[in-house]
Amino acid sequence: MNQHELYMHRCIELARLGAGYVAPNPMVGSVLVYEDRIIGEGYHRQYGQAHAEVNCINSVKEEDRHLIEKSIIYVSLEPCAHYGKTPPCADLIIRHKIPTVVVGCRDPFEQVDGKGIEKLEKAGIEVIKGVLESECKEMNKRFFTFHIKKRPYIILKWAQSKNRKIANNDFSRVFISNDFSNRLVHKWRSMEAGIMIGTNTALYDNPSLNTRNWTGHDPIRLVVDMNLRLPSYLQIFDKKQKTVIFNSMKHEDDGNLLYYKIDQDTFSVRAILKSCYDLHIQSILVEGGTTLLQSFVEEKLWDEARVIENELLIIDKGLEAPVLSDHHLLTSEKVSTDVISFYASNL
Repeated sequence: MNQHELYMHRCIELARLGAGYVAPNPMVGSVLVYEDRIIGEGYHRQYGQAHAEVNCINSVKEEDRHLIEKSIIYVSLEPCAHYGKTPPCADLIIRHKIPTVVVGCRDPFEQVDGKGIEKLEKAGIEVIKGVLESECKEMNKRFFTFHIKKRPYIILKWAQSKNRKIANNDFSRVFISNDFSNRLVHKWRSMEAGIMIGTNTALYDNPSLNTRNWTGHDPIRLVVDMNLRLPSYLQIFDKKQKTVIFNSMKHEDDGNLLYYKIDQDTFSVRAILKSCYDLHIQSILVEGGTTLLQSFVEEKLWDEARVIENELLIIDKGLEAPVLSDHHLLTSEKVSTDVISFYASNL
């Protein structure tokens, strides 16, 4: 490992500290180095607040501030060049006369996308690009998918019995995953912008779709109910968290409850994800039934799948679990009676 990679690893470590706090912005870390000594470091801590480069430069002690213009600054993502909620970080670097910038990967956001690097180079600053590029992109895979593919990052999740059933034939509730796995699922929910279910899951399970078993933010509830069949007494209508009902009948904004109309002729998973993109929802955990989950697979509109299998449970007459295609196993882990398998799409 060379020195540039060593300090970029530190940038990535710092960036991950912002997980769950900076979305829809990317996680970014920054390190300022003078002659192999770190004199400053920082990361993007909170959406709308100072970026990593600002926190990094501000962290430099008074006795070291004269070294800033002789140092190398490492940033896991291309410094921004536009005015958003904060001023451009490229301008900050130029103003401090930092001679060399090492960038992990380019920012795909159209208002940046090479413009930050271009501004730095035009100012006579040496820019070294692509250091640990794949690791930096992987860390912000939700952000990259959203801006490159123009859709949210999709994670499919379901629990199944040993014989691959996800529910009883009559839709009566059956508890498949154990308490430890359920707690983990609530952690997963807290890490995504939205959580999606279909009409039958809402109707028969009456879920609240929050993170009550984990400390973290509640995702936006996304419910597919094309013909508005769901009764108003269900928990999804309690307005305790932002909820979007995708349907073909009406468009109505009622505070925390949004009815989002999609024409019946074009109603599809692809149309729903286009609507989610327009609503700036960057990632979705899909927890629906087989019909909804399988539609993502068939439309080739998914990125990850997380399958919880109870090794002891057999459901004699039940609904078949979804079937993945074009995928590979990333890893699996055993959690008491459950085995959790993590898959990635090959598409």
